[in-house]
Amino acid sequence: MSDSLNHLLESVRNGTVSVEEAALELKKKPFEDIGYAKVDLHRKLRQGAAEVIYGAGKTPEQIVGIADAMKRNGQTVILITRLSEASAMQIQKQHPLQYYKDARCGVIGTIPEPDGIGTIVVATGGTSDIPVAEEAAITASVLGSRVVRLYDVGVAGLHRTLAHLDDLMGASVIIAVAGMEGALASVIGGLADCPVIAVPTSVGYGASFGGLAALLSMLNSCASGVSVVNIDNGFGAGFLANRINHLHRKAETTCGCETKP
Repeated sequence: MSDSLNHLLESVRNGTVSVEEAALELKKKPFEDIGYAKVDLHRKLRQGAAEVIYGAGKTPEQIVGIADAMKRNGQTVILITRLSEASAMQIQKQHPLQYYKDARCGVIGTIPEPDGIGTIVVATGGTSDIPVAEEAAITASVLGSRVVRLYDVGVAGLHRTLAHLDDLMGASVIIAVAGMEGALASVIGGLADCPVIAVPTSVGYGASFGGLAALLSMLNSCASGVSVVNIDNGFGAGFLANRINHLHRKAETTCGCETKP
């Protein structure tokens, strides 16, 4: 159950919101049709995280229109992925927007304080993988997770990975981002006792086939507990890692208890 829906039901139970008021809140239209987009207003109720704008292929004017609809309906933090710097500059004329150039992400609103159960570690094989890793890191941060970055710790110099064992062992989720042969995910998967989300990148020479070689290597990992997202899909990895990092909320709601920090 999402936080907003849980809060609404708790308010009904403690008497601060009437049944009629709660029913009216739930009856509000689930999306707003603005012509070129149908903005999902109930996604946070269903999934626990509000809709994210995929910026590639959209004009700045379209992005502004979608953001306007989100803000009208109470969304205070809006993440825009795959956003070009030129589009970001246009959007900034309408909305205060923080642009993260490496991640190609924009954020309207203030990134919240982390409230997940632990830390998400984002590790890359090389410096060239950082743009995809930053997309994952910014996504997880916007959704409310604490993130630690470990960049350029690939297996070509394994001592670089082993120098960060404390961070790896203490993580609740690890995102391993790598191109070339994608071996980093297997190495980390063999060291850590938490879920590892592997992200293949399109970094590499010709036989890497634009990330396909890394994807297949990660899918064939001999380390247990490694899952794989699509090539260059930092957003998907960050979103999934955040969901894992907040599973304690679902447990609290199901059992009616409170997890102590």
